[in-house]
Amino acid sequence: MSKHIGSNFDDFLDQEGVLAEAQAIAVKRVIAFQLEELMKEQKLSKTQLAKRMKTSRASLDRLLDPDNASVTLLTLERAAKALGKHIKIELAA
Repeated sequence: MSKHIGSNFDDFLDQEGVLAEAQAIAVKRVIAFQLEELMKEQKLSKTQLAKRMKTSRASLDRLLDPDNASVTLLTLERAAKALGKHIKIELAA
C-alpha cells in the first residue's frame, strides 16, 4: 500500500523535496502568460517591450519563458511598468 494514498499532491511534492521549485515554476508560468496577454492587448512586439524595459530581447525571452523560474524582481518590475502595471507580492499562509 502506498504511503501517499489519502495525502494531497503538495504533501507528496514536499516529501520529495520539490514543492518550492514546483510552486516557483507554476507562479512563473502564470506571470509569463499574463505578460504575453498584456502584450497582445497592447499590440506590442517583444522588441518594442524590450525597448520600453531598457533591456535586451534575450532578457525578455527569458522572462517570457514559462519554464525559466530564475527571474529577478527588478526585471518583473520593469516589465510591469512598461505595460502600465505594477507588481504586488505578498506572503501567504
